[in-house]
Amino acid sequence: MLIYEYQAKEILRQLGIKIPSGEVGQNSKEIIEIVKKLSPPVVLKAQVLSGGRGKAGGIILLKNQEEAEYRIQDLIGKKLFTNQTGTEGLEVRKILVEKAIKMAKEFYLGLTVDRRKEKLAAIVSLKGGLEIEAVSQDNPELIKKEYFYPDTGLLSFQQRNLAYFLELQGDSFNLFLDYLEKLTDFFLTHDLKLLEINPLALTEDRELVAIDAKMDFDDGGLPRHQEISRLEDLSGVSAEEIEARQYHLNYLRMKGQIGCLVNGAGLAMATMDLIKLFGGEPANFLDIGGGVTEEAVGKAFEILIKDVQVKVALINIFGGIVRCDLVAKGITDYAKKISLKKPVVARLEGTKVIEGKKILSESGLPFYLVDDFEKAAELAVSLSQKSNNSG
Repeated sequence: MLIYEYQAKEILRQLGIKIPSGEVGQNSKEIIEIVKKLSPPVVLKAQVLSGGRGKAGGIILLKNQEEAEYRIQDLIGKKLFTNQTGTEGLEVRKILVEKAIKMAKEFYLGLTVDRRKEKLAAIVSLKGGLEIEAVSQDNPELIKKEYFYPDTGLLSFQQRNLAYFLELQGDSFNLFLDYLEKLTDFFLTHDLKLLEINPLALTEDRELVAIDAKMDFDDGGLPRHQEISRLEDLSGVSAEEIEARQYHLNYLRMKGQIGCLVNGAGLAMATMDLIKLFGGEPANFLDIGGGVTEEAVGKAFEILIKDVQVKVALINIFGGIVRCDLVAKGITDYAKKISLKKPVVARLEGTKVIEGKKILSESGLPFYLVDDFEKAAELAVSLSQKSNNSG
């Protein structure tokens, strides 16, 4: 789960890490008042869950009060298009106004998971303010990494190595070590996938200030951190996804016409890949998981089938902990309530598969039972295409 910059900075402030003076506004009137209070020069920063805001025009330096109103209108309520948002963009609903900081140097500081090495990594760069991937490709000599494990944390000599690499001295050196220890502890205890300060500024007064911050939390760890999960912005989350979460279902709406109900994220990805291979488009990602109840299966099928863009449903279950008969019962119970008309292709394997197939075949509903994974996907695509042609 990504959180907004202003939320990440509040966490940094609570950890004792210096951030610029600033406030968040949600409309022109609020933002103008904040600009007056802080007094230009200030920086307007669009609050969207995406990197690359500067290149997209989402960060604006205000040198005087006179230009505030029309520059604010350039951001608030508008869509921001970055290299991460795609063609849909993200609407700017909030703007962070911060006092501009005079920077002597800009560094990069990040903590992340290195999946290739199966370790955690602390990364610093002498060139801050740019995407770390670009620096790594163009100037790898400007980057220093130290790898560590969750049970040991970042050791003292590793912390000093990073500080020496940034050529910090005196109070700045000691302050960086203090920041790094606090950040590493927070990173480990709160299940983060990424914690990034870019840039970390060395000011003319030799202070270290977090100019920008990014935090990405592991969704699997959120139940352990209710204070973090409450930070999620649900304004961009569909009502269906919110409803699915109440039943512990992993649901994401997409743009295709074939609704997918699957147990297991890996099987869900493979199912969507096969749909695309045969020329179709998945309408959603819906993973019911392993400990699902009959009621939750019925709710999952309801969310899927009520989507007006769904022409065909594809049920792909490999029963292990979750039983095929439980899935079949949950689906048929809801399907009978609505007198299901849309075709449903079902491929069941594993625990209680015979019982599950019997429930579906004797339901009198438009279920197509297919044993082969690929043939099931191919049939679902064929039925969706026939639906398009007839429509």
